[in-house]
Amino acid sequence: MQETNYHASVGHFSTPFNCRFVITDSGGIQEETTYLVNPCLTIRPNTERPITISQGTNQLCEVKDLEDKAEAIISGRIPQANKIEYWDGKTADRIVEFLRGLV
Repeated sequence: MQETNYHASVGHFSTPFNCRFVITDSGGIQEETTYLVNPCLTIRPNTERPITISQGTNQLCEVKDLEDKAEAIISGRIPQANKIEYWDGKTADRIVEFLRGLV
């Protein structure tokens, strides 16, 4: 397992592409991994991004549960999550189409 310091890394957004799952306490990383449909374990008791939990891309956990949860992801016991509707990188296109409809 490679340890990555989020604040010191350059091009940190590419990191979730190259891993099996992410462990974080960051809200922003929860969103990035959800966009990438990459499993995330968040070491916090709550999240301001509940859609990441309800869509199955993120799990809240305590440090004591990390090993079990990581093993569940690696072994495939956690089903693959689906992309969230509208989290497809096409927001600007939809806004432009909406604005064109107003003209």
